[in-house]
Amino acid sequence: MESDLLAGEPFPLERVLFVHAHPDDESITTGGTIALLVERGSQVTVVTCTRGELGEVIPADLPGLEGDGPRLAEVRTAELAGAMTALGVSDHRFLGEPGARWVEREPRRYTDSGMRWGSAGAEPAESLAADSFCAADFGEVAADLATVIDAVKPGAVISYDSNGGYGHPDHVRAHAAARHAAEVMGVPFWIVDADATDSALRVDVSTVLDRKTAALGAHRTQIVVEGERFSLSSGPSRAIESVEGFTRLRTEAPGMVAWTDQGLSVKIFAWVIAALVGAALGGITVVNHQFAPQIFGMTAPVGIVVSLLIIASLLVGLRIVFSGRVVAGCAAAGLLLAVGVLSVRSTGGSVLVPANAAGYALTYGSLAIAGLALAWPNFGTFSRDRLGSRPESKGPNRQ
Repeated sequence: MESDLLAGEPFPLERVLFVHAHPDDESITTGGTIALLVERGSQVTVVTCTRGELGEVIPADLPGLEGDGPRLAEVRTAELAGAMTALGVSDHRFLGEPGARWVEREPRRYTDSGMRWGSAGAEPAESLAADSFCAADFGEVAADLATVIDAVKPGAVISYDSNGGYGHPDHVRAHAAARHAAEVMGVPFWIVDADATDSALRVDVSTVLDRKTAALGAHRTQIVVEGERFSLSSGPSRAIESVEGFTRLRTEAPGMVAWTDQGLSVKIFAWVIAALVGAALGGITVVNHQFAPQIFGMTAPVGIVVSLLIIASLLVGLRIVFSGRVVAGCAAAGLLLAVGVLSVRSTGGSVLVPANAAGYALTYGSLAIAGLALAWPNFGTFSRDRLGSRPESKGPNRQ
């Protein structure tokens, strides 16, 4: 069935981020969906974590490439560029390069970690290079991916399942880091799921199958395309799939529903409560903002300082917790309305907000805080501490 990845649930996905470990992975598992999203006007960003330096080379007319990491990386980079052209992708990034690198760090290159075939399938290589993807600090990898998410602001991040599809260590690492970054950034995370049932998402890519086929053919060192079938070095030929499956991972605690998935009635209730809380806080600050005790012979503007700090804490906190402006905006409206109404001189002539420094600070300070809290674009972005801890992985990563 065609579901929210393409149609929008609860919004149309104008921007989608795909995270893959090596050149060719994007075309094999998600090529049709990428082409279809591009065709429908979505901004698609593809991040490739390594250049596949340790990949096997199929064609016999390309001697000397296998085992020569730098040369193979150069060839596979060119192949990837051809695949991106075939799929219509204009925004491709290698992880670690500018645009896919935490701004506090110098650009770097993550290299292929390699793998070997064991009795249980793909296993980590016997040795691991210091600059390889799997040897890198997990927090560093996740921070680089979070940087891309922060810049692109996608409606979905798509990568492998927890076993990386078939166990390649780089795939497993890509899944874990992409999922962690997406969770920290509050973006829905989808996994490639070839066995996706009707309860998940099955995307019919038959209308762009020619573009997917062309992208597969661009990876000449890794893939042999024969008509409607293709083969890798690891096995016999198989059909080029016209349906691609995906499953969204729900990361909320059991029994909890994400704010974006709540019904309209719940959201309206939250908006009303936020406005009432804001109004109550406005009344409290109006009553207490003039409090200025004498401390060591000096007048201390405790009331107005505490009032503005509480206002800022409320509005910023609502922006962060609810990942949007509506709830915070309702609270700000209630607060400013209360301050405005209580600032008017009563019929008896009393004034709760006098025309003095504290009064002006409350009137204009609360307005400025509300404006900044609502206009600021990046509440809830990533931090070093949140990205530095690695979640438990359920399996190792493919190439």
